[in-house]
Amino acid sequence: MKNYTITVNGVAYDVTVEEGGAGSAPARAAAPAPAAAPAPAAKPAAAAAAGGIEVKASVPGKVFKVEASVGQAVKAGDSIVILEAMKMEIPVVAPEDGTVASINVGVGDAVESGDLLASLN
Repeated sequence: MKNYTITVNGVAYDVTVEEGGAGSAPARAAAPAPAAAPAPAAKPAAAAAAGGIEVKASVPGKVFKVEASVGQAVKAGDSIVILEAMKMEIPVVAPEDGTVASINVGVGDAVESGDLLASLN
């Protein structure tokens, strides 16, 4: 048996997994373990350092195309990333004029609504 501590939504769980063949029992979760304060998310801090204007996904989907590059000047309404959702291509545009400070996704990445795609200065 192997013991693991898994954190889900800031709650730590101690999990014991039995090793074995096809007839072995499934893994079982123990009671939540006391958890330390969750670590701060790295992406928002990095985004704030990279650029002050955040460009976020408006819908969950898959990155179909990255149209801007770091250092490129963009105007409000210029397409930064194109998402594919429900068999539609949805452009994610610059909210205001600026320079692309970071691109935080790549083609093929799955994103959720509100995920940071890029940042502008």
